[in-house]
Amino acid sequence: MSQKKKKKPDSVVFDEKEGYNAAILPYGTSVGAPAITLENIGGWKEQGTLMVNKELKSRFKELEDQYIKLVEEHRWNELVYAAEFNFEPVIGQLYYLYDRGGVKGKPFLSMIAPGEWGNKKGMEFIGSFALNHNRKWILQEAAPQSS
Repeated sequence: MSQKKKKKPDSVVFDEKEGYNAAILPYGTSVGAPAITLENIGGWKEQGTLMVNKELKSRFKELEDQYIKLVEEHRWNELVYAAEFNFEPVIGQLYYLYDRGGVKGKPFLSMIAPGEWGNKKGMEFIGSFALNHNRKWILQEAAPQSS
């Protein structure tokens, strides 16, 4: 005759390996035990989302500003390299970019500062530039924009 296993009632906490282990379980095992309640983490999630979004927006703004600055540097370098000049620029030296007012349609680069020209009509100062060691023109001063 085989011995039939005696079934324990549902209210009794019994494990084949551990035996009666109700005292070591991390949750209540009787009707009188404290209720298991889940924490509301919605506020924590919302705060985390706001913090992450704020950081990402800040980083995006930094990248956007860097991009705008890079595009502007590129535009200035294209303008200076497309200008007419008959000398080899020296690194670190200050040069001045002018528009002749329609003559030949190209700006020109000069070593002469705006105040040293005298009263040359049709000469419009665009900006002053210095060449760096990477042969990139660095804007030092731009002419004020007329509104």
